Amino acid sequence: MDGKAAPKAAGEGTPATARTRLDRGRGALGPALELVHTGRAPTRAVLTAELGVTRATAGAVAAELEALGLIRVDAHPGAAAGSQGRPSHRLEVAEEGPVALAAQVHADGWRAALVGLGGRIVATTPACEIVDADPAKVLGSVVDAGAELLRETGRRCVGAGLAVPSAVAEPAGLALNPLHLAWPAGAPVRKIFAERVRAAGIEGPAFAANDVNLAALAEHRHGAGRGSRDLLCVATGHRGVGGALVLDGRLHMGSSGLALEVGHLTVHPEGRPCHCGSRGCLDVEADPGAFLAAVGLDPGPEVDLLRQANELIRTRSADPAVRTATEAIIDRLGLGLAGLVNILNPDRIILGGMHRALLDADPDRLRAVVADRSLWGRQSGVPPILACTLDHNSLVGAAELAWQPVLDDPLGALI
Repeated sequence: MDGKAAPKAAGEGTPATARTRLDRGRGALGPALELVHTGRAPTRAVLTAELGVTRATAGAVAAELEALGLIRVDAHPGAAAGSQGRPSHRLEVAEEGPVALAAQVHADGWRAALVGLGGRIVATTPACEIVDADPAKVLGSVVDAGAELLRETGRRCVGAGLAVPSAVAEPAGLALNPLHLAWPAGAPVRKIFAERVRAAGIEGPAFAANDVNLAALAEHRHGAGRGSRDLLCVATGHRGVGGALVLDGRLHMGSSGLALEVGHLTVHPEGRPCHCGSRGCLDVEADPGAFLAAVGLDPGPEVDLLRQANELIRTRSADPAVRTATEAIIDRLGLGLAGLVNILNPDRIILGGMHRALLDADPDRLRAVVADRSLWGRQSGVPPILACTLDHNSLVGAAELAWQPVLDDPLGALI
């Protein structure tokens, strides 16, 4: 021993000293929580560097977040093999911490879940395959199912988020074009959802947004989009095609929340009639319904189109009809992606729903179509095209809406 006292961990010492450090770092609570939430600060040393604060201030901030029940600080982690010196405190989201209520409604049903920090799905209801034409009835059922999950788990709820297959106009929260639901255009989904949340006795604010926007947000924070700067997400959902763009870590919503309606890009001028009144839109040329029609199948309205299309692509690629349909839909999708690359110049593209299965089936063909039709493709300007990696990413994204006030101001949201 050299006779020197071991340095004290952040937060040790007199209460007044610890409080002073926290006061200096109070503005860092939200950024610190977001760094842990997204996995970008697995240790206190990384947190200190990312925040640009002193080790003592970072320690006080981490201790406060732990006191709020949001993260767990491991002050005595095991050292990695071959490492020297004392390892930095490890930071993890609290497994038993608060949750957000997440809900998703789509053409083939709905589901509710509880989602903790880090995008962890804590509990989920079985999928319901009945969607009433009255949005109030559907959202009431979704919220009741979520409230039952909260009672069963005993978790504190920070708020609720809803994902819907429609553009959601801001600031009113209106579902302008729920084309694949029997809901009326302009349904005030956010207002209805918030009323049902309050009636169920669930605390915290309530939000609603487009399902593909929320999938992109979740993938950017926790999945295939992590680390990208300009992320383009295109996904089939259960019917139709949606798109979203994340710029510098934030969803690009446009002036009123209606940006990136990529489903209505024309990719086949003489193609199938679209719900919007045009023909050959990506929405009807590259979704599960289009694929099954190309195979020669005509499933009834009660069939889960997405599940059936994915299973065909993944298990019957040797079938000539399936192979031909797969190639045709890949070509349509590639045309749409090429146009988006020309306009948006993203640094990464992620594909969800049936598009993920198409990418897995023939990644070279899809990338070749995008390269051939995009302005910079022949100069190797096509960004990486990856599959989404999160299960239920729209649900996780809905929870991100409810978690955002906590990420912005943990003390203000929870105390």
